[in-house]
Amino acid sequence: MNSDSYGALLDAVRGVQWPARRVVPAGPVGMHHSRMRGASTEFAEYRAYRQGDDPRRIDWRLLARSDRAYIRLTTDRAVLGTTIVLDASASMAFPVATRDKWRRAREIAIGLAAVAHAAGDPVGLVVPLGDAAPRALPPRTRRGVVDELARVVEGVEPGGSPRLAPLARHSRSPRIAVVSDMLGDADDLVRAVSAHVAAGGEAHVVHIVAREEIELPRRTLLAADPEDPTVERLLTDATRRVYDEAFAEWRAEIARHVRAGGASYTQVVTDEPAAHAVRRIARPPVKER
Repeated sequence: MNSDSYGALLDAVRGVQWPARRVVPAGPVGMHHSRMRGASTEFAEYRAYRQGDDPRRIDWRLLARSDRAYIRLTTDRAVLGTTIVLDASASMAFPVATRDKWRRAREIAIGLAAVAHAAGDPVGLVVPLGDAAPRALPPRTRRGVVDELARVVEGVEPGGSPRLAPLARHSRSPRIAVVSDMLGDADDLVRAVSAHVAAGGEAHVVHIVAREEIELPRRTLLAADPEDPTVERLLTDATRRVYDEAFAEWRAEIARHVRAGGASYTQVVTDEPAAHAVRRIARPPVKER
């Protein structure tokens, strides 16, 4: 399998931009605003000339008009290394008949990778695999990297209950995107992405929720935790309302904690088209007035 399997998705996200949520450290030239000021052609502002400034940056026309020396400050641009952390725990195979959560999560991971790669950003992937070593590709910009990532995710079978938090905590990429149903080490994961942001990075949490988890069938069900079969609950008409309220409050609490830590949170229900979800994840936050 390769990115050809995602052809319609890649066509749909072509042209989507994923701008950095904050100014990024200086580095190789890219599309994101850099903390470095000086050498690019994108004008930002004027500043009065100070001793030690490069005289070549003086705006001589402005000097002739105002009799005061100003230098032109320009905004340099840099790449933003991106790692996608993809949850492959047993609960991601729900519902068993369709595996909608895993299918949608894979599509979003590949869609985000394609958007980052198109901007010239190095993009990589890490998928924890239960007791086995994670499947990982370090961030790269080379041609064909999206194909490589697609082959990795297509070769993974969800299972077990691997921890995502250590992968987010120890990532060296300035930007991480966690694609998960948050049914594993959610509390530790939220702390890890918050720490990543506090250290100057950028983090996105993409919360995958199956439509069947929100709208339970109107019949008596025996619900079992796929990552711990000893945990079972009987859901009836009498208990369904309790479940609905608890599940909604849990999702809202996850969203509050993620955003309070400075990360982006996007809930994606499995019947939402992947391309639409990618656009929502990538769009810049709305600034409050």
